[in-house]
Amino acid sequence: MKDCIFCKIGSGAQPCMKVCEDEYAIAFMDIAKDVDGHILVISKKHYKNILDCDCETLSATINMVKLVSNHLVDNCGYDGVDIMSANDESAGQSLPHFHIHIIPRYYNDGLGGVGEWPHFTGAKQDLGTMYERIRMV
Repeated sequence: MKDCIFCKIGSGAQPCMKVCEDEYAIAFMDIAKDVDGHILVISKKHYKNILDCDCETLSATINMVKLVSNHLVDNCGYDGVDIMSANDESAGQSLPHFHIHIIPRYYNDGLGGVGEWPHFTGAKQDLGTMYERIRMV
């Protein structure tokens, strides 16, 4: 998509602080300045989110997430990572191009809000009913 900033980054038309790259995906530093080490991994091909991403691109993208995450822990001194991805506006997706956030973490880093589960108000349906509706086997 010609107006998509992530497509421009993926094609090389827009500069970024590249961390890692292959034919399917690119990892780069997030410019939000919200937390040190925040990295985005995007598919080079435009997909709105994980829901319409083809399996080959999805696999390559998540493999890059793992590669970068392992690097952060094994070589950069972090204790762990948060992996986050909002998929659709209803889930808080703000940019319509498939991307995954990697937030490097230290024990007791004071980032309590990062990586926490959303506040759930309680299930409204019977668990068995929901299972019958959702199950794939």
